[in-house]
Amino acid sequence: MSLVVQKFGGTSVADSEKILSAARKAVRAHQQGHQVIMVVSAMGKNTDMLVQLAGEISEKPPAREMDMLLSTGEQVSVALMAMAIDSLGYQAVSLTGSQIGIQTDSSHTKARIQHISTARIQSLLDQGNIVIAAGFQGIDENLNITTLGRGGSDTTAVALAAVLQAETCEIYTDVDGVYTTDPRILPEARLIGSVNYDEMLELASLGAGVMHSRSIEFGKKFNVAIRVRSSLSDASGSLIIDHAQTRELPVSGAALTRDEARISILDVPDVPGTIYELFMKLAEAKVTVDMIVQNIADDGTADISFTIPRDEADETFDILRPIVQSLGGRMGKTDQEVSKVSVVGMGMATQVGVANRMFRALADANISMQMITTSEIKISALVRRDQALAALRTVHKEFGLDTGVTDTPSFSYEPDPLPQIDAIDVVDRLQKIGMESLMVDDIVLDDSQSRVTLTGVPNEAGVAAAVFERVADEGIFVDMIVQSYADDQHADISFTVPNKQFAASLEVATQIQQEFKCQGLNYKREIAKLTVSGIGLRSHTGVAIGMFKALHDAKINVDMINTSEVRVNVVVDGCEGQAGLECLRNQFTKAMR
Repeated sequence: MSLVVQKFGGTSVADSEKILSAARKAVRAHQQGHQVIMVVSAMGKNTDMLVQLAGEISEKPPAREMDMLLSTGEQVSVALMAMAIDSLGYQAVSLTGSQIGIQTDSSHTKARIQHISTARIQSLLDQGNIVIAAGFQGIDENLNITTLGRGGSDTTAVALAAVLQAETCEIYTDVDGVYTTDPRILPEARLIGSVNYDEMLELASLGAGVMHSRSIEFGKKFNVAIRVRSSLSDASGSLIIDHAQTRELPVSGAALTRDEARISILDVPDVPGTIYELFMKLAEAKVTVDMIVQNIADDGTADISFTIPRDEADETFDILRPIVQSLGGRMGKTDQEVSKVSVVGMGMATQVGVANRMFRALADANISMQMITTSEIKISALVRRDQALAALRTVHKEFGLDTGVTDTPSFSYEPDPLPQIDAIDVVDRLQKIGMESLMVDDIVLDDSQSRVTLTGVPNEAGVAAAVFERVADEGIFVDMIVQSYADDQHADISFTVPNKQFAASLEVATQIQQEFKCQGLNYKREIAKLTVSGIGLRSHTGVAIGMFKALHDAKINVDMINTSEVRVNVVVDGCEGQAGLECLRNQFTKAMR
């Protein structure tokens, strides 16, 4: 008998009528011959009300007691849901996270799942019950109640689907699937029929509110088919799987991260350890770093730019200022009025010219890009906050996302899971070391590329588009693109190209330097790109720090950096590539899949 996990969010169980509606969906699945687990969130705004109440009692409530308080919301929901199913004439049992056996670490309000005991829940299913599981919560080794943080019920649902080898995990919410962008921002957003795990991870990290990235990480680790559906209808929704439907469009979605701040560090020594020293201090202060770009100047110094949430800008500046001064560098201007617009799509890996199109579309809309970073399936650009919505609409339209996907997808998806023995082995191993442990898929060395850097490029709308159109016209394939902030008038742009196209790239770059009156041009014929890819790179914030530390300990200098949800790329000198590969493998040995 197949197993289905159904998760219902707070808006889907906000009142008695909606609870009964959700109960009918579970009963229908049970009538079709499935075993059913329901994962339920707290009703409506219940959690917000509890948080507000705690704030009225204490300015800084203890984290342990907050978990004790917040976990009561789900306890109310599961009990009412079990009553609803009973009223429909079917057996149901409600369980809290501790009764299920969801063991977590002791990080109150943001706990990670270590392992899940399946014996009790499987026994109740075999007895014919619909099991109602409280989302968002677990218990640590000292029997303290813990909560999983934002998106915790999604994480609970996909985790249960993983350990119990469910056929599918259905996420019922107040929207009817995954959209090309947030339909609350752009009404022209369109429903996506199916989306790849990596695409969804990128979109979730960029603020797509339909699901949290931790739950998608579980789906990818354990190959759980996740279907996002509306609790208000029977529409098919969107399917998140390993191999989504092949689409001609190179881009699947666009996203906007509105409240960002840009920090720039200028003229720091281009020597091993600089990047590690800077970001280690931020990690210790638990500052959330997003985009990181680094460029090389002609005089042996480096400029580093990165983005953080706007409300962490002042703290970050205060932390870094004395460190930068001790290194002999200087703090650039901090801009708290910026936003990040991104496009995501697996098609980028096989189609050329995607970056050119994005840059040209923004240029034609007279939108200037302050920073650029690219990965294999994502391009992000930092723009002025007052131009953010226009930038999102521009790239959304440029890639046909307003018309290029169907609004009423139909699925003929046949599950293509990992071989059963492999899936069980992965679950067993991660049950022992922690189900949310970092899982590194691969560490790769690419020593077939060269780097070209233009410094002091005029920071004007259309310049980046012109640069890469000129490069594309010469038939040159560009891999990494990094644009860092130099000052209000200038930017530095680096890109990597195949060794065999280095001479042609240098010739084009020289022409561009002269035409646009760039301040400088430098290059490196032999470079090595080191990539760590895996699952959990964003939620395990120490991955980039771990890379920087390993390379620092090996006395290997970093020339370029870019980051994404599933990969961190660094560029080092070509002669140090093999040594860099070995030190990274040693650093992440325990996390290798």
